Amino acid sequence: MEEIRILPMREEDYDAVRALWMTIQGFGIRALDDSREDVVRFIRRNPTTSVIAEADGKIVGSILCGSDGRQGALYHVCVAKKYRRRGIGTRMVAYCMRRLTEMGINKVSLIAYTSNGAGNAFWKQIGWKRSDVNYYEFVLNEKNITHFIGEDKDDP
Repeated sequence: MEEIRILPMREEDYDAVRALWMTIQGFGIRALDDSREDVVRFIRRNPTTSVIAEADGKIVGSILCGSDGRQGALYHVCVAKKYRRRGIGTRMVAYCMRRLTEMGINKVSLIAYTSNGAGNAFWKQIGWKRSDVNYYEFVLNEKNITHFIGEDKDDP
């Protein structure tokens, strides 16, 4: 069995990481957030928290991890199918949790698409579940912001 190394993600890992993402069934990769420019900006903002798993010089797992100063977030957590069930995902998540804890962050969250069966099974197995909240998202662009401002809405 190959040695699996858990390493900080670097900007130059982008191409290999994106290629891995494209092999993951149930993953949601978007041009809006996952371009080289966007991922590099994310890594620069969070230089110590994102991680890769490497086997024989090949990236076989990755997590984008960051913080807003209050809580951490995990994005695009994945392990190549051939390398699953070896503890790689758990090791990468632990790496991220330790980096966040060092920053004084006390909680971390993530989103897994319902179509991501393997991912959801992993998170449920390790006890990550919360059903008392709803997740809302709003894409920030001028058209959406203008529409939002122009609508007559009652403040909640």
